[in-house]
Amino acid sequence: MAWWWQALISVGVALLLAWVALVIALLVVKPDAGRLKEALRLLPDLLRLLRRLAADRALPRGVRVRLGLLLAYLAMPFDLIPDFVPVLGYADDAIIVIAVLRSTVRRAGIEAVRGHWPGTEEGFAALSRLAGLGR
Repeated sequence: MAWWWQALISVGVALLLAWVALVIALLVVKPDAGRLKEALRLLPDLLRLLRRLAADRALPRGVRVRLGLLLAYLAMPFDLIPDFVPVLGYADDAIIVIAVLRSTVRRAGIEAVRGHWPGTEEGFAALSRLAGLGR
């Protein structure tokens, strides 16, 4: 099998595992139905947001490069801290995503992030609270 097929399969499996981990965590916490629905949509919406921001030519080049590097990092089958390490395995990904989103907001403004958000208002509010983006 070609190396790029293995990389593509690894990316798909990693995204699926991250989503499953999120679902399991949410089932343990048992939020109300509205919050559960938004939380399940947060990961796919966040990935679409990052892709849209990275492709926006109106944003400064440094921001687009940072977002492209973030997407590449998230697609890699290995991390700074392996995902099988409890809690810390996924925390490094979350911390890096939050740092890049905050940097994007500082350079491009919250309006740019809001304009590319593919989800609902509640989802954007949840992302803003989690990442400390402000409104």
